[in-house]
Amino acid sequence: MRGCATIRPIWTVVFCLSICTSAFAQLNETPKEVDGLGVEEHLNEQLPLDTKFTDDRGQVIRLGDYFDGKRPVILSLNYSNCPMLCQQQLNGLVMTLSGMEESVGKDFQVVSISIDPREPHQRAAQTRLRYYQDYDRPGTADGWHFLVGTDKSILKVAKATGFQFRYVPERKEYAHNAVLMLCTPDGRISRYIYGVQFDEPTLRLSLVEASEGKIGTTMDQIILTCFMYDETAGRYGPQAVKIMQLGAFTTIVCLAVGLFPFWVLRRRTSSPRSDNSNQAGRHAPTQAT
Repeated sequence: MRGCATIRPIWTVVFCLSICTSAFAQLNETPKEVDGLGVEEHLNEQLPLDTKFTDDRGQVIRLGDYFDGKRPVILSLNYSNCPMLCQQQLNGLVMTLSGMEESVGKDFQVVSISIDPREPHQRAAQTRLRYYQDYDRPGTADGWHFLVGTDKSILKVAKATGFQFRYVPERKEYAHNAVLMLCTPDGRISRYIYGVQFDEPTLRLSLVEASEGKIGTTMDQIILTCFMYDETAGRYGPQAVKIMQLGAFTTIVCLAVGLFPFWVLRRRTSSPRSDNSNQAGRHAPTQAT
């Protein structure tokens, strides 16, 4: 009886471990709805700027209307009725943007295209209002754009960006990934940033890079020369060679600045001596032989 009593706790532990292992395995499995979906990066690809959409005010516009040749654009493909992923992504974006000195509308634009062709512009207007209010920065309303469109228009942009998605009828949802596309002022894709939470320095430097130097500080430009985007980490990492080159250049400049006054002072002190010796030589009496 004692042997049976000892075995029971052991079997209980084994049973619990098997359940936990099975649960973790299920969590790590890729849901079948998103199986095979991903993002095929098309860096430097020109977006179809002539593609027509309807904005959140019901006006028919061209995608190119938001690319003015001066400011970069943060582009995302979402939809308002997404139960979780889209909301988490946009929440994370707004949270990061709120901590940046640069402002939506002034320094860059935010454009979100709905992948649901049934979404009306009134629903897009509600979504835009929500995130604009969450951003809570006066004077930036003109920088937020939530667009709806036809299947043809949506698929045209999705193909250009490499964004893959699929409608799941049994769940009445769209399966897709969370990704932001940083675009240049003339409508080319500069950088992809994945996830629902965004590192502020990475997003800021990506905007500086996408703007081709039109925004950002001098220090941002220096940082970009020394840091390279690490796709595996999803952020900018240092380039050792460039850091060494910058360090050597900085050292030379500091030495030159520090030694310049010494060189000037030495030249000034040595000049009178040479002049006096020359004058003494000219006025010295000649001795008879």
